[in-house]
Amino acid sequence: MSKIYTVLLADDDPDYLFQVAFYLRKAGFEVMAVESQAEAEQVIARMKPDIAIFDLMMESDDSGFILCYKIKRKYPEVPVVLATAVSRETGITFGLSGGQDREWIRADLYLEKGVRPEQLELELRKLLKI
Repeated sequence: MSKIYTVLLADDDPDYLFQVAFYLRKAGFEVMAVESQAEAEQVIARMKPDIAIFDLMMESDDSGFILCYKIKRKYPEVPVVLATAVSRETGITFGLSGGQDREWIRADLYLEKGVRPEQLELELRKLLKI
């Protein structure tokens, strides 16, 4: 029997949260879906997910960065995906190409929201090495 992987999904957009959680469950993942940085911090305090997907902007403009930092400090081996629409909404772009960016952002992968569900599943499986 194969392992069921747990995804911690944090996003303050209930529609996005529902859609992504629905697709990931359909793909065979267990999903802990939360709507805020504070809720995600509570989950991190009591359990170790196999992988995490964080929205960048929730309670504050840097909620995703804070969550990346906190989960990596407690569980350095857990892959983290930062999913955001910030580039589309603000025109500001950033990525994880440089070592300095990766050190500052602390995420393993950066994805623009709107990524196809199949692509998201593929990226998660790559990060989990499954």
